[in-house]
Amino acid sequence: FVRPHLRLVNSIDPMAGHGALRRPPAASSAPHQSFTSRVLLLLLTVLPLALASFAFVLQWRGGIDDLTSRWPAADAHRFPVMDRNNNSHLGSSAPDCADILDRSSSPSFPYYRGWNFNLGKDLKPKICITTSTSAGLEQIIPWLFYHKVLGVSQFFLFVEGKAAKPHLSAVLEAIPGVKLIYRTRELEEKQARSRIWNETWLAAFFYKPCNYELFVKQSLNMEMAIVMAQNTGMDWIIHLDTDELLHPAGAQEYSLTSLLSDVPANVDMVVFPNYESTIERDDIKDPFSEVSMFKKNYDHLPKETYFGLYKEASHGNPNYFLTYGNGKSAARIQNHLRPNGAHRWHNYMKAPHEIKFEEAAVLHYTYTKFSDLTSRRDRCGCKPTKEDVKRCFMLDFDRAAFIIASTATEEEMLRWYNEHVVWSDKQVNLMLLRKGILARIYAPMVLLTIFCVLYDAYNESDLRESGVFSSAIASAQASSKQKSTSPIENLQNRSSVILDPTDSISKRGRIGGKKIKSQATARKIMEIVGGVESAMPPMSPPGLDDFSMEM
Repeated sequence: FVRPHLRLVNSIDPMAGHGALRRPPAASSAPHQSFTSRVLLLLLTVLPLALASFAFVLQWRGGIDDLTSRWPAADAHRFPVMDRNNNSHLGSSAPDCADILDRSSSPSFPYYRGWNFNLGKDLKPKICITTSTSAGLEQIIPWLFYHKVLGVSQFFLFVEGKAAKPHLSAVLEAIPGVKLIYRTRELEEKQARSRIWNETWLAAFFYKPCNYELFVKQSLNMEMAIVMAQNTGMDWIIHLDTDELLHPAGAQEYSLTSLLSDVPANVDMVVFPNYESTIERDDIKDPFSEVSMFKKNYDHLPKETYFGLYKEASHGNPNYFLTYGNGKSAARIQNHLRPNGAHRWHNYMKAPHEIKFEEAAVLHYTYTKFSDLTSRRDRCGCKPTKEDVKRCFMLDFDRAAFIIASTATEEEMLRWYNEHVVWSDKQVNLMLLRKGILARIYAPMVLLTIFCVLYDAYNESDLRESGVFSSAIASAQASSKQKSTSPIENLQNRSSVILDPTDSISKRGRIGGKKIKSQATARKIMEIVGGVESAMPPMSPPGLDDFSMEM
């Protein structure tokens, strides 16, 4: 007979012979598996309860700050610059960043209450940006926020015009890591003694109006920013305009610190090729959060693609880009560093070792608003003739835009703007996107849209209680009189040039509206020394003529 738990196995067992009996697995293992399952189930139940209890005890004792409790109710405590009758809130569509920031009149910045962002405290390498600007808060604050997120530790802002007004500059001075330098008579006197006036590399830009004057002013500001960067322990310095955003593509993470930390130690300067904004409508109000399409630089395109589609990419304009095409650069802080115009750096003692990023770029938001036509026109007093604009502007499109803005009606200007600046043909756009001439870049738009939502969502008391800006804000509110930042004292090897503020403006040259004179009858330019490289001006990218010369 066979026991119930045994069965006849028909298969041949080579060890036991034909018809051998095979015993099933021992039944004693079942109770062990059941016990293990019960233990695991108990642990999965008890562990979350223990962790929750532990967190509750820590919070009750003050060990954890519940950050979620700081989120305001949808209808509670609107930010003071917002219209009280506006029912938009964080859950609705994103606010118009330009409107929000433009209406701001109180010194505030969108950090969460109680959250301490020590941006730049432990960042390596330490990066600073210098700029010369007269823009408003609606442009400067998002620009600062974006580059702080990317890892910039320090900003040196040479401000004048709108940016230097007390109620606006108080906001900027309240932001950690931001130093304002005002265009005062003291600053002009110091810059008038700069060694640059006695050197040849910038001489071709002296004593000319509009863009040339701005170019000289930027170079003088960059010279002062180098010394400030050295005094604050910076590792890299970048000159950037407030209509430009750095795009650290190719880095392990979306940050400038990651990008520059990978640069070899023997490299003195890195170049960011510029991408130019290509707007798709004529009613842009906030370029940083509304523009996502950019035209790539020649350096980031195959030569065949660039020249093969040059006509379509130039969009009926004289050049591939509307404005400059030679990028911007970052320089390693070292002895004898000097500016070489607004786009490059140089060194008094050596030719710097320079490399160019293959993926990272600077995004240039140029002529993104229709009002840019008239604002540029209003900053320059040149005559709207083809001959006179050459004296004022370096690039062909700037010259054409100035003439149109000075001679045409608003309706004619808008039509010209749509023909030359706005990319409204979706089929052409799609073709150039597929070919790689155009690119969609959303990272700045996403970051700055989040910024504007936060700026819109948090009320002034939340911001003031943050502890990040409280002392600076209190100081700004207590002072009704704007105090200018004293320029640095130690510009080395200054020339004998001085500033005579009593002279009127003349064709002999200006800086900040003041005429520069030497102690003698006129400034003498030093003789050209062999090997001295001239300043690099804003330059258009290669054209079809360059392609013909290469063939």
